[in-house]
Amino acid sequence: QVKLVESGGGFVHPGGSLYISCTLSGSVFSINAMGWYRQAPGKEREMVARTTSGGETNYANSVKGRFTISRGDTKNTVYLRMDSLKPEDTAVYYCNAVVAVDQPSYRVLEVWGQGTLVNVSS
Repeated sequence: QVKLVESGGGFVHPGGSLYISCTLSGSVFSINAMGWYRQAPGKEREMVARTTSGGETNYANSVKGRFTISRGDTKNTVYLRMDSLKPEDTAVYYCNAVVAVDQPSYRVLEVWGQGTLVNVSS
């Protein structure tokens, strides 16, 4: 079974920084993309940052220049460094991965983590 487990998050004052990470476990044929989404209370889930196996990286306009997504050396881990945090960044942050598996047959799956809360408040 393919799973994503997030860690990090928590409470921070405006202007502060946080670092969250996500590790994929389970047997996969390939990892096509990994990224972070967030959902604030009363709002829809939105893409924050995403990186593909081809090296393409995308950020939401609201976080460009403040957030940095990166992959670990083993490529099954994705990190999100969040700087200059604002109260409007408060949300549950979800790790996302698009993976290919070949057992029992080849197919592409989208996997979500359980979410980690980031709370930016004075």
